[in-house]
Amino acid sequence: MVSVLEESTMSFPEQKDTLQTNGLAHSVSDGREDFNANLENVQLVGTLELLGQQEELPVVVIESRANAKGQQEEDALLENGSQSTESDDTDQGPRPGAPLKETSFSIGLQVLFPFLLAGFGTVAAGMVLDIVQHWDVFKEVTEVFILVPALLGLKGNLEMTLASRLSTAANIGQMDTAKEQWTMITGNMALIQVQATVVGFLASIAAVIFGWIPDGHFNMSHAILLCASSVATAFIASLVLGMIMIGVILGSKKMGINPDNVATPIAASLGDLLTLALLSGISWGLYEELKSNVYVNPLVCAFFVALLPLWIIIAKRNPATQEVLYSGWEPVIIAMAISSAGGLILDKTVSDPNFAGMAVFTPVINGVGGNLVAVQASRISTYLHMLGMPGEGTEAPPCRCPSPCSTFFSSDVNSRSTRVLFFLVVPGHLVFLYTISSMQGGHTTLTIIFIVFYMTAALLQVLILLYISDWMVHWMWARGMNPDNFSIPYLTALGDLLGTGLLALSFRILWLIGDRDSDVGD
Repeated sequence: MVSVLEESTMSFPEQKDTLQTNGLAHSVSDGREDFNANLENVQLVGTLELLGQQEELPVVVIESRANAKGQQEEDALLENGSQSTESDDTDQGPRPGAPLKETSFSIGLQVLFPFLLAGFGTVAAGMVLDIVQHWDVFKEVTEVFILVPALLGLKGNLEMTLASRLSTAANIGQMDTAKEQWTMITGNMALIQVQATVVGFLASIAAVIFGWIPDGHFNMSHAILLCASSVATAFIASLVLGMIMIGVILGSKKMGINPDNVATPIAASLGDLLTLALLSGISWGLYEELKSNVYVNPLVCAFFVALLPLWIIIAKRNPATQEVLYSGWEPVIIAMAISSAGGLILDKTVSDPNFAGMAVFTPVINGVGGNLVAVQASRISTYLHMLGMPGEGTEAPPCRCPSPCSTFFSSDVNSRSTRVLFFLVVPGHLVFLYTISSMQGGHTTLTIIFIVFYMTAALLQVLILLYISDWMVHWMWARGMNPDNFSIPYLTALGDLLGTGLLALSFRILWLIGDRDSDVGD
């Protein structure tokens, strides 16, 4: 037995370690069972027969089998080690994860309730605007109408952008621990306070300029009133809505709901009503104070501006918000200017007694379009973040405008959500119009021809916005820009401009074709 082992070991020196490693006793059972599977050992057995060592055959077979088994185990260990290394590499830091796989039904189900909630919020905002348009401050300082779309647009410029940033952070695992949540929350809250104060101030300047150019006269007391009303409204609304958004995102994440589907509509549902109510109340109060205490309005402006350094210091401590603090002004300011242009259209239309009925529908059509496109932009941004970093994703973003067929009719998840959101427009607006009619709001009877024109304007608005969002988010991503910070302000501002313009056009066409017995603008 020993001589055979020595001869075999001398013939196959590379197998010595394998035999010692695997052990003779460990391999006995495998040698006989797999004898037929090791045909290469037949030649070795033949040579041993010449030596008359038939009794040693099992040992040789055992050794050969032990070597094969040891090699298999070594390969398995190497494979497992490779898998373990890949797993360890993937576990380092927050994992983006695979893109979410959702059906049209699940998308619609998650979006429907927040969409209706947001829509009822815009209906309430429209009812408020329909009432306050007859207040003295709106009649004497008509530039307040220019502030309405700009400040209502803050929900897209600030709150929806905040919701989109936090939704993406929650989906890719950057808000899993309490420390991460606290850092993300404090930085983002300070950031939106800085943005709200600056944008509110710039919106008041835009309102003064847009009001001064057509009329040709300038009133300093009215300008300070607009500045104080705008800054105070923007600051308070952003503070309240920001805290609500944080609660919604953390709660939806714990409940297993995609925050992208619920955060932005809820921000919009409360944003329109809260912002418009604050603007109306604050402007009315400051207008009354203006009659007796002229110094109140400048003090209000100075107070909120004095808080800016505190918010800037807090926002600079968070690396994520520090980047936005320096580079995120362009979309917010441009979006404010676009919304102010829509406000100028509203001012000139509602100021005409023939079209006073437009006021109640303006927040509704603007809010619904902005809500739907914000959901889509947030979803596309999250999808791209799961594939990599801006400018480095595995998917090659299109540099040119995408085909409408690929945007609305392809089989990918983003096209599926586009169709779901577009199909919500008609039933959603019908519900909102019925609600306005039931509450006897506005100055317009809902005739068939009015509903046809209104629906045409709403569908055209959302169709254009969804197509632009598909192009804009991918275009920004390809150039290394974070769509969460840049796309939604532009899209919601375009929604305000398109919605107000198309609605004003519809009212004028209805007036021209003789739909006056339905008390349009009565």
